[in-house]
Amino acid sequence: MPTLDASDLNIVVSVLGAFTVIYGLVAVKIKGVWYIGEALPAVLIGMILGPIAAKLLDPKRWGSAVADQQDAITLGVMRVMIGIQLVIAGYQLPARYLLLHYKPLIVCLVPIMALMWLATSVCVLATIPKVSLLATLVIGACVTSTDPILSQAVAKGPFADKYVARPLREIISAEAGANDGFASPFLMLAVNLLRLTENRRETIVDGTQNLVERGRGIGEDTSDVGIALGNWVIETLLYIVLLAIAYGAVTGYCARVGVRFSLSRRWIDTESYLLFPTALGLFIVGTCGAIGTSDLLACFVAGCALNWDGQFLAETERRHDEVNSCIDVLLNFGGFMYLGTAIPWQEFHQPDTTGITFPRLFALGVLVILFRRIPAMLITYKMMPAVVKNWREAVFMGYFGPIGVGAVYYLQHTRLLFPKEHAASSRERELLDAICPVVYFLVLFSILVHGLSIPILSAIYRYREVQPITEDAVEIRRRSIYVPTPVNAFTGDGDTFIVYNRFFRPLVNIATLPLVRPRSHNDNDSVSTESGGKKQRQLLDIHRVDTT
Repeated sequence: MPTLDASDLNIVVSVLGAFTVIYGLVAVKIKGVWYIGEALPAVLIGMILGPIAAKLLDPKRWGSAVADQQDAITLGVMRVMIGIQLVIAGYQLPARYLLLHYKPLIVCLVPIMALMWLATSVCVLATIPKVSLLATLVIGACVTSTDPILSQAVAKGPFADKYVARPLREIISAEAGANDGFASPFLMLAVNLLRLTENRRETIVDGTQNLVERGRGIGEDTSDVGIALGNWVIETLLYIVLLAIAYGAVTGYCARVGVRFSLSRRWIDTESYLLFPTALGLFIVGTCGAIGTSDLLACFVAGCALNWDGQFLAETERRHDEVNSCIDVLLNFGGFMYLGTAIPWQEFHQPDTTGITFPRLFALGVLVILFRRIPAMLITYKMMPAVVKNWREAVFMGYFGPIGVGAVYYLQHTRLLFPKEHAASSRERELLDAICPVVYFLVLFSILVHGLSIPILSAIYRYREVQPITEDAVEIRRRSIYVPTPVNAFTGDGDTFIVYNRFFRPLVNIATLPLVRPRSHNDNDSVSTESGGKKQRQLLDIHRVDTT
């Protein structure tokens, strides 16, 4: 006899499927006309259907429904979601990108990230009253890195296709992929310093008061600071960062050699070839988690190594790759919808413990948007002249440094580094009470602000008649008469589109591609600022992408 089974599994897959279907029916309008990505609608649906409202989706009820299981679920979802997309982001960069642009990447990963870390920590210290300085450094480290998934939407989305030229888009994508792993040194340095007194307890032996080590911490003696820094160098810089880079490079190289061998013998079919980055990401996430090194950094490096000679990306173009973009969309839908259900609304107001209130969190969000990244970019952009040409581009790159699932990943990772509340010291409890609402609110604030900034900026550009970038014309084949015209493109003959300013490098030397308008002083800008009336343009030549 039929029975009604409203289990959590049935509800979750039904909601995810319904949202994907409805979103897909109007996806061209949402992404190509309104410039709204997948993250904002998915988070809003998660909030509406989550524990705070409809109570249809509640991670605390899933599985065995044991205490504290949501932390493990959240960390696992974030690891898989980010790891796979970092492999995809890595191989979609141009060949040898990390080698050819190592100088701007070093600037982004060292001075800019250090300034972002300090600026964010100061913002937290200024708005959250009952949290120590070292605790704010830990919280600031969690939200220092730019989110790799939201940044890919900025670098590769329809708005960027029209108005942001390739050099700036590539450095945004590369920085977002790399700095998620490079946030570990800042986080672990703050954690080691926080253990200055918190990881010791007082004991009395023969009438003498002593500090006894409760874990791997440091004491009040200045020599203990050296011990903490030594642990930081060995465990974080060497084991977590350098080992992850080496592991990702070796894994990506072996994968590239294996793919090349199979291609030469016609052993690998199209489905397996296009699923290769996803499989590689899952393998790296699992193995890096087992050995305890940075899976995020290893995934990105492996993706870059996979396409080191440019052939992997070229072959995916020949095979009409839509698989990886579909995986991106599904991961974004599921991951951000889950994020909407996991937001701890009840912790956003705790004036008696940490002093956190909604006005303070809102003020913190505004301060972080303004001061976390933009000043650092304005200070350092002249050190990256090849990718950031002027202050307008620096402001653009500084503003669009969103906080997202990477911050939630580091939040959950940080909570594993400290004892449970019953065994934590008073300052550790202050940190554990404050870090969750602060990080989640900044993630929510960033998704809302950055998700709505692109539509607003697009409306401003239309009002000011800013012209789209019309360089690097590429002809791509139209696979169906029902395929809509891409953004910043026009229909060629009946079977082709002429596309400008694609993120993916054409399969020829870019220097040989023509401009489709006379060169002006604005050609040095990556963010299109040219406005005015219509200009006569002459299409000199078009590179045809071989898709046969």
